[in-house]
Amino acid sequence: MSERGKWHERLKVTLWTLIIPPAIWAGHFLASYLWAAISCAKAGRFASFPLLFVIGTMLALLMIGLSGWIAWAQARLPGNPPPHEDSTRIDRLRFLAKSTLLLAGLSFVGVLFAALPVIFLRDCR
Repeated sequence: MSERGKWHERLKVTLWTLIIPPAIWAGHFLASYLWAAISCAKAGRFASFPLLFVIGTMLALLMIGLSGWIAWAQARLPGNPPPHEDSTRIDRLRFLAKSTLLLAGLSFVGVLFAALPVIFLRDCR
């Protein structure tokens, strides 16, 4: 495979990459509640079909999915089998990648659960 096809392996994995999926989830959660509060305060009801919110939710899910896919690809890099007792670069990369993958899965479900009330509820009471 060419070097161009292995771009996910060239990414530098740090603790910052670990917080990307939960940060997207938190941003989506904040946007959901702000959207609900503003629409109830201004209009007194939810929009019939919040197209902008659905687009934002799909974008958040896409970004979390991309982060999870990159983490999945990096977690599959060849190296020593578990337990990872040596502090090698590849062991640290795979640990951070697996942790990011788990957080991406949790964040994906969190975004879905935050979107459900906004999409299905129609009353501000």
